[in-house]
Formats: sequence, structure tokens, C-alpha cells
Amino acid sequence: MKRLGFYGVRFLVVLLLALAVYNNSGRATGEGGGSGGGSGSGAGTTWTLRIPGFNELSSVTYGNGLFVAVGGSYSSSTIHISSNGATWTEQTSPTSNYLNGVTYGNGLFVAVGYGGAILTSRDGVNWTERTSPTDNSLSGVAYGNGTFVAVGLDAILTSRDGVRWTKRTSPTSEWLKGVAYGNGTFVAVGWNGTILTSPDGMSWTEQASPTSDDFNGVTYGNGTFVAVGKDGTILTSP
Repeated sequence: MKRLGFYGVRFLVVLLLALAVYNNSGRATGEGGGSGGGSGSGAGTTWTLRIPGFNELSSVTYGNGLFVAVGGSYSSSTIHISSNGATWTEQTSPTSNYLNGVTYGNGLFVAVGYGGAILTSRDGVNWTERTSPTDNSLSGVAYGNGTFVAVGLDAILTSRDGVRWTKRTSPTSEWLKGVAYGNGTFVAVGWNGTILTSPDGMSWTEQASPTSDDFNGVTYGNGTFVAVGKDGTILTSP
């Protein structure tokens, strides 16, 4: 009995200490939100898990006051929307194909996925499946210079309105996994270190790559393209 009492006291002490640490950390992150002086007070430093349990989500974008996240499972697609990033609502998808990418441009959300799936929506709620010129998987989509560009397995597609799509000639047979637009240029990246560039989304040029690692995504900001991929690979240009 004495031994049980001793361990019971130890457990109680550990529990109280844990609660104290939790409460202190909660106050630390909650105070000074408007001062800008505390570490963790800014966006991107403190994160909150929101409603776990969805199907896998692969891409998210923001436009017209709305966040749109897409993904799915092996037999279905998933679309969720949120006005604040905290509360999410699942929407009806017109396709059972997994969705890999989503973007927003010219007042339109465009999502792409397996089987060449292309969906569009003006409001994030009502989605329409568009005719695709490919049955191959589409991995990413971007908007720039009045043009949507979708890339994937042996596929580069373009559209001015998100409705009518045209397949373009690709200088590579590698699987393109991501695409971005910036500084007047589209950049697409893919397996085996593939890097393609285009001024208009229609004519593409393969660029020399310093790595043969697979790329998974690319983005543009602050005058720089950043591509990321296998084994922690990160490339920048310029």
C-alpha cells in the first residue's frame, strides 16, 4: 500500500507540472499579440490543428475571400472551403478522381487531378468538370499572364478561361509535378531534376538542372523561384 501511495503521489506531481507548463505556454502565445515583440506572435509561427479526419489533402489556395483545399482518396476526391482557415465545409465534387492541385485566377478556382481531371468553380461551392485533352494524371496548376497552365504525366495544358483546354508540346517525357508563375515566366519542375520554362505557357524550353533528384513543387516570391524535392533538395533562381 505504501508503494502504491508513493507512485500515486509521483503521478499527481507529474500531472500538475504538465498542466502548469501547458497553461504557461498558452499565456505566452496569447499575450503580446499586437506588440510584435514576442516570438510566436506573428502569422506562421503559431499553428493550430483544424478538424482532423478529412481524406488526404494535397493542395490549398486562396482567392475571392475563400480558402479552397483539395485532395481525396484512391476512389474519391475531396474539396473543402473556408472563409477564415479555421472552420471548413466539405463541398460536392463532380469527379471521383483524386485532386492534386488547385489555384485561383481571373475570378475562377481551377483544380486538377488523376485521370486528367479538371474542375472549375466561381465560388468554391459549385464545381463543374471540364473536358480534358489528356487522361494522364495532372499534378499542378498555376495562373499567370491571363493563362491557366496545368502540368502532369507527359502533359502540359493551357487555358485562357479555365473551360477550354489545349495540350502543348513538352520538351520532356518526365513527370512534371509542379508549376508556378512569376516575373513574366512559367516554371514547371518534375522528376529527375527536370526544369522547364515558358513565357506564355505554350512554348517550353528545358533548362540545365544542377540535380537529378525528383522535384515535387515550385513557387515564386520576392523575385525568386524556389523548387523543392526529394532528399530535401531546394533550388533557387536567380
